[in-house]
Amino acid sequence: MSDRYIDFANSSLGHRLVAAIGLPSPVRLERWQAGRLRPVEGALLIGGGPLAAKILPFGNKLTDAIYSYGPEPLAAPAWIPGHGPKLKAVVFDASDLQHTDQLKQLREFFQPLLKNLDHSAHLVILGRAPEGLSDPFAASAQRALEGFSRSLAKELRSGGVLQLLYVGDGAEDQLEGALRFFLSPKSAYICGQVVRLEACATPVEDWTRPLAGRKALVTGAARGIGASIAETLARDGAEVILLDVPQAKADLEALAARLSARTVVLDICAEDAASQLIEHLPEGLDILVHNAGITRDKTLANMTPEYWDAVLAVNLNAPQVLTKALLDSGTLHDNARIVLLASISGIAGNRGQTNYAASKAGLIGLAQAWAPLLKERGISINAVAPGFIETQMTAHIPFALREAGRRMSSLGQGGLPQDVAEAVAWLGQPGSGAVSGQALRVCGQSLLGA
Repeated sequence: MSDRYIDFANSSLGHRLVAAIGLPSPVRLERWQAGRLRPVEGALLIGGGPLAAKILPFGNKLTDAIYSYGPEPLAAPAWIPGHGPKLKAVVFDASDLQHTDQLKQLREFFQPLLKNLDHSAHLVILGRAPEGLSDPFAASAQRALEGFSRSLAKELRSGGVLQLLYVGDGAEDQLEGALRFFLSPKSAYICGQVVRLEACATPVEDWTRPLAGRKALVTGAARGIGASIAETLARDGAEVILLDVPQAKADLEALAARLSARTVVLDICAEDAASQLIEHLPEGLDILVHNAGITRDKTLANMTPEYWDAVLAVNLNAPQVLTKALLDSGTLHDNARIVLLASISGIAGNRGQTNYAASKAGLIGLAQAWAPLLKERGISINAVAPGFIETQMTAHIPFALREAGRRMSSLGQGGLPQDVAEAVAWLGQPGSGAVSGQALRVCGQSLLGA
């Protein structure tokens, strides 16, 4: 639904009034549009340690305007604060910071940039995972990047976002795929996140259609976020199979006609759901997206057994049972990608949602537990945890709660189903096997549970 406050805050009168009173002033975020050719449309600034130089060979695929900044010279024109172009994207390699006194490089690099960022700028810091370092001082310095990045992300204005990528040994060649996502409008509603990249042997062959030749199943696909996920996977080249309950058959078939997709009408909680699903997938799957979910909200004092059981059955038990059956039967191919739709409620909790939050936290736990077990087959499994997303469901939330949900994030607004879909599509890419067992929040850096 329309966010009238953003409309007002971005009008001529509203902008002046909001600034005078000191109210939040969210801007309209730039999102990916059909026909866009490059991830970054504007100036990209690169600086810092040795990983920065590894970006230059594919930098011209990201944008045609690359600059360098900092004491380490790179084979790119130098950017001069106050005289260079506005910056649409920034990458700083902090992977070689090993002592506390070196952390000042963060301030020295970023401070001059902050007044020179373009609208909806995307910033990325590169580091090394602290748990993999033997030197306690180096591990401490790298862990410090998390506090710095999350805090700086909350200081950005005009729709700017910032992420921290910990790059594992051998994962340097996965930087292109990650930066194509995190420097582009596809990650418009992702902010303040920490993502770990590991080595991955499966490359993306065609960046214009990164999912070409891959078969994807989306549960709960008839409407809302599920429909947006299906549309985005199809846009990126996947052959999509849409699953939903019999009650949603009409909407499911309408979407399938639009996407030239197949449908599976199935209650995922049925006793024979796994065997039915396997029968519908004789050619197997490359991407499995568990999006189907329900809410039955009550405080625990008033929670009925029926409400508890229904939410846990649909949201957690069904993904567990179906995924295991698809794995055991070989229906999920080697190098497949599994994405579980969790929620920030499963991270921060939410009053009146003990059942829902338990189910969504369980999905995150499932991803963490299964990731090392599936690694040998090249299969990745991750959770996407949306925050306040503008859907039909949130449109029925009481006005005061809806406004609080929208404003209580670094970006000061709700996300769109497209934002969740873009994250799912990225995690579905072949090269995103570099990410597994992780929970990626799509919440605009929600101030709740941040």
